[in-house]
Amino acid sequence: MATNKRTPNTGLARLLDEARWSHTQLAQAVNRTGAEAGLALKYDQSAVSHWLSGTMPSAKVRPVILEVFSRRLKRPVTYAEAGLAMPKGSGRHADGDAVEQLLDITRADMDPSRRGVLTAGLYSTALAVPLFSDLVASRGAKAAAPPPRKTGRIGQAQVDTVRKVTDRVADILDEFGGGHARPMAAAFLVNSVGPWLRSSAAPAVHKDLMAAASDLTYLVGWMAMYERQQGLGQRYYVKALELAGEAEDHVTYCRTLRGMSLQASHLGFGGRALALADSAAEAAPKAGPRLVAFLRGQQAHAAAMTGDRHTAFTRLRETEASLSKADSQRESIGGYDQCAYLFHVSHVLFELRDLPGSIKALQDSLKAQPKQERQGRVHSSALLAQRQFELGHVDASCDTWHRFLDDYAELSTARGDEHFETMNRQLHPYRTSPSVRRLTARAREVALLKA
Repeated sequence: MATNKRTPNTGLARLLDEARWSHTQLAQAVNRTGAEAGLALKYDQSAVSHWLSGTMPSAKVRPVILEVFSRRLKRPVTYAEAGLAMPKGSGRHADGDAVEQLLDITRADMDPSRRGVLTAGLYSTALAVPLFSDLVASRGAKAAAPPPRKTGRIGQAQVDTVRKVTDRVADILDEFGGGHARPMAAAFLVNSVGPWLRSSAAPAVHKDLMAAASDLTYLVGWMAMYERQQGLGQRYYVKALELAGEAEDHVTYCRTLRGMSLQASHLGFGGRALALADSAAEAAPKAGPRLVAFLRGQQAHAAAMTGDRHTAFTRLRETEASLSKADSQRESIGGYDQCAYLFHVSHVLFELRDLPGSIKALQDSLKAQPKQERQGRVHSSALLAQRQFELGHVDASCDTWHRFLDDYAELSTARGDEHFETMNRQLHPYRTSPSVRRLTARAREVALLKA
C-alpha cells in the first residue's frame, strides 16, 4: 500500500494498465464520476502522476477512484488492490442492526446540517447485493441470540398503518413530487416505524411489520433516486432488502431488486440492470400476474440495453400476457398497468434504435396514464419531447415541452428540474424559431414561479 514516504503505487499502476487508460483518461473519469457525488473535481494527468508516485489522494476522492475502476473493469476493486488507504469511517455499518442503520440514514436525511454529506454518497456499480438466503440465515442467527430490551407492544393495527401511510405517500409523490413526499416518509420512518420495530409483537406481526417497513423504505429509496441522489437511493434500497430478509419475504425482496435494476438502467448500466432484473424475477413463481408483469417489463428494458433483441421482445410478450390476467387493483408498490407496459415498450424500441416506434409507444403510454400521476407524466413528456427533437421534429417537441411545463409548474421534483435544464440546453441553438421563442418565454415564467 502506498504511504506518505512516496513509495510508488504499483497497485494503482496495475489497474491503470488493465483499464487501458492514459493518465488524462483516468483523471477525466474521476472528475465525471465525482460530479455524481456532488464533488467539483478538476484533476488532470499531473494529479494521476502524483498518485502513481505515492501521493495519497484525499479521503473523499479515494472511493471515487475505486468506483471508476470498478465500472471500467466490470468487477469490484478494493482499496488494497488500488494501493489506497481506506478512509476513516468507511467501514462503519458493515455489520450490525439493519433497523438502527436505516434510522441512522433517515435521521441524517431529515437533518439539513447532515444531508449534504449523506447525499454526496456515490452510486456503486460494484455493490455486493446481499442474497436473500444469507439474510434469512442471518435472521436465524439473531433469533438465537438474547433479544434486546423492548418497550411497548404493537399489533396488526400498526402494520396496517404503515401500509396505508405508504399508499398515501405514493399518492402525494404522484401528485406533488418527491420533494414534498420524501420528507414526510422519512419523518414517519424515524418517528413511528422505528419505535414500532423495536416494540414487542407476536412473531407473525413482527415479520409483517418488517415487510411493510421494507416497502416504505423502498419507496423512500425510489424517491431519493428520482431526486438525483443516487448513492442515497442505493443505500435505502439495500436497507429495504435487509428488512425483507428479516421478514423472510422473498417477493418484497425481489420487488426491491427490481427497483435497483431500474436505477441501474436509468444511469446507463445495462449489464448491471439486467443482472438485477433477472435476480428479481426469481419471485415470479410466487407473484400474482400484475407483479410478474412489473418484473418482466424491467427485464425487457434491461435486455434491450445489452442489445439482446430476442430476449427483450420475449420479455415484452410475457409482460403483456401477465398484464392481461391481472385484476384492476391499483397498488402503490409493485403496481403496473397499460401505461407502464407501453412505457417499457418505448424504452425497448429506443434502445434497439427504433426511434419512431419508441415515440409512438410513448405517446400511447401518455394517453393511458391516469390523470393523478403527474410526476410520472412529467418524466414521460420530457422523454417524448427529447426523442421528437432527436428525430428532427422541433415544433412537435416544443408542443410536448409545453405539456411538460403544465405539470412541472406544480411539482417539486429534481428529475423535473433536470429535464427543464435539458429542454433549455437542447433548444438553445433553435432560439430564433417562433415555436422555440414561445416556449422559452413560457419557460422563463415557470422558472420565476418556482424560484
